[in-house]
Amino acid sequence: MLDELLVAWIGRQRWFGGKGRPIDELSIDADVELTPGLRHLIIAVWQEGSRERYQLLLGERTDLPDRLKHALIGTIDDVHLYDAVHDPDRTGWLLDGMAHDETRSGLRMRHVPGAEIDASPRSLVLGAEQSNTSLVYGDAYICKLFRRLIPGVNPELEVVTALAARNAHHIAQPYGWIETDLDGTDTTLAIMQEYLSNANDGWDLALTSVRDLYALPPDVSATDAGGDFTAESERLGTATAQVHRELAAAFPTGLIEPHEVKRMAEGFRRRLGRAVAEVPELREYVSTVEDAYHQVELLTHEVPVQRVHGDYHLGQVMRTPMDWVVLDFEGEPGQPLAERKALSSPLRDVAGMLRSFDYAARHLLVGNSRADELEPRAQEWADRNRAAFLDGYAEGGGVITRADAALLRAFELSKAVYEVVYEARNRPSWIGIPLSAFRPRTV
Repeated sequence: MLDELLVAWIGRQRWFGGKGRPIDELSIDADVELTPGLRHLIIAVWQEGSRERYQLLLGERTDLPDRLKHALIGTIDDVHLYDAVHDPDRTGWLLDGMAHDETRSGLRMRHVPGAEIDASPRSLVLGAEQSNTSLVYGDAYICKLFRRLIPGVNPELEVVTALAARNAHHIAQPYGWIETDLDGTDTTLAIMQEYLSNANDGWDLALTSVRDLYALPPDVSATDAGGDFTAESERLGTATAQVHRELAAAFPTGLIEPHEVKRMAEGFRRRLGRAVAEVPELREYVSTVEDAYHQVELLTHEVPVQRVHGDYHLGQVMRTPMDWVVLDFEGEPGQPLAERKALSSPLRDVAGMLRSFDYAARHLLVGNSRADELEPRAQEWADRNRAAFLDGYAEGGGVITRADAALLRAFELSKAVYEVVYEARNRPSWIGIPLSAFRPRTV
C-alpha cells in the first residue's frame, strides 16, 4: 500500500525527474529505520523502460501537526506518512549520525577528519532547489540531500574534500557526508558543508547592479553608475583562476592533442546542426558559429585539461564579506557521472561565466517595454563585466593566449547554442538573450 501512496505523491515533487510521464512501476529497494518515527527509503521508479532511483526520509506520526500537512504522503492504519525533511524534530538525526560516524544497515554517516559537528541546531528546508533538497541548520551548516541517486561518489563531495585538504580559500568547508552501496558502488546520498549565512548570491548582486544602471538617466554610463559591478567581476575572475589552480594541483591533469581538439570541434558542430533543425531562428547565425569552430580546428598546439567546475555561472558563486566562494561542483545536471568528472579545459568554466554576464545584463529586458532603448546599456554592462572578469582571471594566474581565445570563443558559442534550444523549449520569450551572443562584440 505504501508503494501506491508513493506513486501518487512522487510525481508532484519538484525534484522528480519524470514529471509528465506515466509511472509504470514503483518499488522500494531499501527501507532502513533510523530512529523511531523515521525511515530512510530508496525508491525505484520505472518509466518507459528505464529506471531512476530516489531517496526519501519517511516520517511517521499518529498526530500530524499543521506545519507538516503540506508534506503528507498518505495515511496507513491511522499512521501519517510524510516527507520528513520538513520536520526539524526528525532531521537532527543527520547531524548526529555524521558527528558520530554511525552506520545503519548499509547507510554510512561520516564526518570529515578533524571536523567537529554540533548536533544541536534545528533544520529549515531551503525552497529554491529543483533537483536536490537542502537543509540549513542554524547559521552553521547546510546539508544537501541528493534526491535522484546516481551510483558513485558525487563530484561535489570529491572536489570539496580534496580542496579543503589543501586549505583552499574559495570553497564552503565540508563537514560530513552520508553514503551507501548502490549497484555495488559507493554512492553519495548527502553532503554537509559550511553555511554561508552572511554571503550574497552572485546572480542577485549582478541583477541589482543592472537594475541600478537601467534606472539612471540615459546620459549616465555604466562606468559612472553607483551600482557598478566590475570590481566584483574582477575579483571573481581572480578567485576563479585560483580555484582552477587548486583543482589542477588536487587532481590529475592532461593534454589533448590537436586531432582530439578537432574532434571536440566536430562535436560542437554536430550539436549546432541538431539545434538549427529544432530552432530555425539560429539559421542566420550558422556561418558565424561555424567560423568560430573552424578556428579551433586550425589549432596546432596541445590543449591543457583538468578537473573543472563544469556548470559555472553567477548562481554558483557567493560573495562573503571576505571574498568570492564557489559552490556546487556537481557538474552539468543530467550528464552522466563519468562525463561530469572528465578532464576538460578550464576555458569551459570561463565561457560559462561570460555567458552568465550576458544573461544578467538582459534578464530584465524580457517583457520590458523599454527593451530596445535599454539594449545598448545591457551590452555596455555585459562587455565591461566580461572584460573585468577576464582581467581578474589573468591576475589570478589564469592563462588565455591568443590561440586560447579561439577555443574560449568556441566554448562560449557552443554554450549559447545549448541555451537557445533550452529557451525555445522552456521559455520562448527569453530566446533573444542567447541569440545576442552571435552578434559581433568587442569582448
